[in-house]
Amino acid sequence: MRQHGRLYLALIVMGVTWGVTPVLVKIAVSTGHHPFGLIVWTNLVGTILSGVVTFARGRRLPISLPYLKLYLGVALLGAVIPNLLNFTAAAHLPAGIMSMLIALVPMFAMPVALVMGFEKPSLIRFLGALCGAIAILLIVGPDTGLPDASKIGYVFIALGASLCYGGEGNFLTWFGMRGLDPVQVLFGASLVGLIIAVPLAGFTGSFIPLDNLGAPELALFAASVISWGAYATYIWVIAKAGPVFASQVAYLVTGFGVIWAMLLLGERYSIWVWAAFALMLVGIAMVKPHKSD
Repeated sequence: MRQHGRLYLALIVMGVTWGVTPVLVKIAVSTGHHPFGLIVWTNLVGTILSGVVTFARGRRLPISLPYLKLYLGVALLGAVIPNLLNFTAAAHLPAGIMSMLIALVPMFAMPVALVMGFEKPSLIRFLGALCGAIAILLIVGPDTGLPDASKIGYVFIALGASLCYGGEGNFLTWFGMRGLDPVQVLFGASLVGLIIAVPLAGFTGSFIPLDNLGAPELALFAASVISWGAYATYIWVIAKAGPVFASQVAYLVTGFGVIWAMLLLGERYSIWVWAAFALMLVGIAMVKPHKSD
């Protein structure tokens, strides 16, 4: 029971902190920074933070082939590709809508987990995920979500990020963490992500200089630090309770993301959004950790 309480507390903390990142990302992309340039800095921050913590604890970063495969999988599914999609969509969609679309992560994670045998069929878990799906329908329905119908294409771009996150959790469960702790995994993944992003930023001429730090650049660094801490916690929860339970953090990120967007950006939503938020809370309550945890 105590372990279950720790898992739920971890979800709440991740929801509150991760929920503010769409607002910060919205500010970061407000001046037209290219996604590749943003990805370079987010991975650099992750590499520095993870490296300091790893070496301070007297640990190292293994670099043999199995570990490189782990780092590459996490880098692609958890950082480079979803960040590219999120940064692209964030320039065109409200921060609150970006938060709401994250709630689709469990809908991508659950069927993959079932097929791969990581989760047993459960009516309660299915209904919990269904609540999240219905909530999304309420949010993106007529007169409830998008301020401009022409932006619908960017919704699907953002959904691609949710697909990546859902696949990442199952990748970690399938491939395993090879005896590494979450910070070591993030260290390796951030470093690999940086190696991937730097040439792309150079090729597109999208490096972001630091000679004139303003609100967008500071927002980017704040989002990077917050995401790093929340992401390390996310990997820990996956190891303890499985990918489907961990992916339920998307509901809380959505709820708190809407609240942060209202408080910091002045975004406003209809009663349907609040109904969707209630459904998200029901959904997370219906997904329990494994009994063996």
